[in-house]
Amino acid sequence: MSCSQSASQTAGPYVHIGCTPKVAGLKNMYGGHDLGADIFPPDVPGRKIVISGQIFDGAGDPVLDAMLEFWQADASGRYGANGAYGGWARRAVDPEAGRYRLETILPAATGDEAAHVKVWVVARGINLGLHTRIYFEDEPQGQDPILAAINEPSRRSTLIAERSGDDGYIFNIHLQGDKETVFINV
Repeated sequence: MSCSQSASQTAGPYVHIGCTPKVAGLKNMYGGHDLGADIFPPDVPGRKIVISGQIFDGAGDPVLDAMLEFWQADASGRYGANGAYGGWARRAVDPEAGRYRLETILPAATGDEAAHVKVWVVARGINLGLHTRIYFEDEPQGQDPILAAINEPSRRSTLIAERSGDDGYIFNIHLQGDKETVFINV
């Protein structure tokens, strides 16, 4: 006997209760702040940047209930150096336009990988979280193995954040359609 997944087995409207309780209106969980609210402490060395964007469905409409998790190296190319806090954050999109904003530092390249931020996306109707990466248009990409594995330049560009102002980058995520972001099978 096999059973198909029910709607409750996707990352539906309850994902925010456990993962971003302040967004769900629960102010007293986790000591009054959401886990992953700050990706790095304020005094961490590195160039401060802001990554922002929207998430869109296959019809081009904003996804209003998505949550994103981000992982990145610090400005020295290390993850969680010496057991220190940092390099991980969680954001719910705003419920009006599906926008997110991450204040962080520009990560350094790690090994043969170009500077990037790893992203995990969940939302209603997504059975398994989607993994992608954010690369930066003004940073060298060299022979990054993920980018090199994508043969079509137009598809590769879906992983590149565009510079916006002095310290900002825009990175929109398209779940389906002509502009679909490249997702990585991990």
